[in-house]
Amino acid sequence: MAVFFMFGKYSSEAIKGISPKRTEKAVEIIKKAGGEVKSMYALLAEQDLVLIVSFPGIEEVMKVSVALTGLTGIAFTTAPAVEVEEFDKLMG
Repeated sequence: MAVFFMFGKYSSEAIKGISPKRTEKAVEIIKKAGGEVKSMYALLAEQDLVLIVSFPGIEEVMKVSVALTGLTGIAFTTAPAVEVEEFDKLMG
């Protein structure tokens, strides 16, 4: 499974909906698409959230990114991640 970082930026409306229940719904969407949540963090930075997730492929993570934006109002930017050791092999 491929690893992805999903960076989230709150809108003013999205902030109003923060709750454990909404987080649970988000995790359910990820699981239903064949994904797994590795970890989730709130940030004090340019981005407000980061989810580290794994998915079988790009199609699944793209669908989830759009679905989570629809559920939460949070705008997500999603990037694939490769472990440095694997990256070194690919580039070597």
